[in-house]
Amino acid sequence: MFADLGFANPEQEQLKADLTLQIYRTLKARGLTQAKAGELLGMKQPHVSNLMRGRSSSLSVGRLMECLTALGQDVEITVRPTRHTHGEMFVVISAS
Repeated sequence: MFADLGFANPEQEQLKADLTLQIYRTLKARGLTQAKAGELLGMKQPHVSNLMRGRSSSLSVGRLMECLTALGQDVEITVRPTRHTHGEMFVVISAS
C-alpha cells in the first residue's frame, strides 16, 4: 500500500502503521484518556491525539515500540534469513 503511494521506505511505513494501530487498540481497550496515556507514554496529550489519529510519522519505530512496552505489551524482534533477495519487515500481533 505505501509503495503504491510512492513512499521512499514503504515497509518501514507499514511497520509504523501496524505498531501505531496496536497502540491505539491497547489504549482503547484500557479505556485511558489521552492525558493519562500521555503520562504513561511520556508525551504530551496533543501528541497522543496525533497517534490516535494514525499520525505517527514524527515517531521512530523504536519510539513506537517503547510506547507499547510502556503500555504493558511485550515487543519481540525476530531476525531470520529470507528466501527472497530482500528481507521483509512486518508485525505479528498475538492474541491475548
